Amino acid sequence: MQRRKFILSTLQALGTLAFVTLPYGIARWMMPSRADAAQMHVPLPGALSDAHAFIAACIGCGLCGEVCPPRCVKFYKDHEGDKANTPYIDPAEKACILCSKCMEVCPTDALTVTPLRKITMGVAQIDRVACYPWVDKGICGACVGICPLGESAIDFEFGNIYRPVVKEGCVGCGLCVEVCPEPSLPIRIVARGEPTVAQHGVGIRKKLYR
Repeated sequence: MQRRKFILSTLQALGTLAFVTLPYGIARWMMPSRADAAQMHVPLPGALSDAHAFIAACIGCGLCGEVCPPRCVKFYKDHEGDKANTPYIDPAEKACILCSKCMEVCPTDALTVTPLRKITMGVAQIDRVACYPWVDKGICGACVGICPLGESAIDFEFGNIYRPVVKEGCVGCGLCVEVCPEPSLPIRIVARGEPTVAQHGVGIRKKLYR
């Protein structure tokens, strides 16, 4: 009898704990995380838009990484299948400065010299639930200040000189991601065509480059 009461009381306690922590769990699931941000794999500037065509064209010579001034070019490992030895950029660690050197040195058509404002690496997306100015937790503007393309790519919301808004001119270089001071990185690079404001809700997940 006592054993049955113990089991029932334990189950009730576990049920209460699960109910109390449910909102927190949902919030953590919906919020961005540093782990997600660290997995952004952004294509190099001038890369073929079709991922399969890029992998086929790239010979894995590594020249793009050798000439890169900020050393932002990384390479997929041997165990990563067809992608092995092909380049990508993780702006959470080091972003592209749009110097064009990788495009100029590429010996194949994997990378093509492209005018600065026509580069399509992706587009910046802001999660207003975590961005300091958008949640009135402080003054920032680091992303706007670092952007090499200026207000045509990212600017402050009209009427508020601190809340950043991504514009059509964004090419996805990721410098805004690199300088963001918020640990969860509420600004990230997503595939072009995705919204520039992160969407929240059950069943909605943010699409990052992988």
